[in-house]
Amino acid sequence: NKPKFHTSQMTSSLHSPPITTTTVTAEYGGATGFSDLHPYIIEAHILTRLDGPTLASTSCSSVALHHLSSENHLWSRVCHSTWPSTATPRISHIISTFPDAGHRTFYSQSFSLPSSENKQIHDLESENLTSLRSTIYIILSNFFAVCLFNRNRKQWIIQQTNSISNRSSSPPELISAVDIHYKNKAIFSNVQETETTSSWFQSSPFRIDMIDPKEVISTPIKHPSDDDTCTDLIEHMTLSWILIDPIGRRSINLSSFKSVSVQRHWLTGEVQVRFTSILTVDQKRGHVQCEIVVTCGGSEVGEMQVREVSLGVEDMDGTHLNGRESLVILQKVLEGKRGNGANRGEIGRKRYKEFLEMSRERKEKKLRREGTLDSLCVAFGILIFVAFWCFLFCLSR
Repeated sequence: NKPKFHTSQMTSSLHSPPITTTTVTAEYGGATGFSDLHPYIIEAHILTRLDGPTLASTSCSSVALHHLSSENHLWSRVCHSTWPSTATPRISHIISTFPDAGHRTFYSQSFSLPSSENKQIHDLESENLTSLRSTIYIILSNFFAVCLFNRNRKQWIIQQTNSISNRSSSPPELISAVDIHYKNKAIFSNVQETETTSSWFQSSPFRIDMIDPKEVISTPIKHPSDDDTCTDLIEHMTLSWILIDPIGRRSINLSSFKSVSVQRHWLTGEVQVRFTSILTVDQKRGHVQCEIVVTCGGSEVGEMQVREVSLGVEDMDGTHLNGRESLVILQKVLEGKRGNGANRGEIGRKRYKEFLEMSRERKEKKLRREGTLDSLCVAFGILIFVAFWCFLFCLSR
């Protein structure tokens, strides 16, 4: 039996041939349109095969696909396949509290790229002035909100209130979800909780370690013995470091995805793979880098072992920031603008090179300023020395 065709003709102009549209009926095994498929088939057999960016693009194509692509179980599968650490019960519970179906919002925040704007000094100065005015206004508002002036005693009386005095916008806890892949295979996944309220955290250099000092993680990667193997790590090793604020229900990925540098120690043979994220701060510090260092060593069988995975924050002068300063910067990043993370690896390496160039120029400018100051001090000392001997010479006469 041949398939039947339903043909309809449309009237056209005198100068153009008639337009004919043909549709093959599906009841005889012919082709059919994508919109004619059952929603279950689309959701269970098509959308489940898509990655995150493709699923997000599909949701923008039509109202029906947007509804199907918004199912939380699809985005849960995408998050778990992209970042295996998100499958832990602790992270899954936190993601479930995120707005708008949980996993979809979490993926959108964690896939995006932290904004790093190369602003000029005068822009940073205007931002500092605006921030200073806002801070003064908030302090005065809080003062007059909690204080009353007693005319009989002619003094200010502080009201007892807990809504303002105990208010703190800083997260009391940060959660790190870290995943390392080599040639698209997961070789390390871990979750670490870091409290941020203790005085030790506030005053000590900011550092988060994902592996205990005595612990090592075995990998199937051959330990690099030459520069060619280090180049292989640059191309095939990827890392994701998702920082989560469980109270504010926000997350950000602080990794450049691909490494920005790989260094092998000439004596011990240890390999340090670096991933960074460059962040804009203010006029004083300019930019800072969130530096992620993966230290690997060799085993007896020749395979590479992961011995250290750490995160720190360093400014353009090479100074490691303490916990209090780093927390302010990270909170600003969590609340700030985001960019498209599709080309995270290339953008991360480009920003890292620009950061190194800005750091070099900053150091050279500082050295020139110090050199000028030293020359002025030497000239001033010589002038005083000459004036002193001239004074003695005049006295002797």
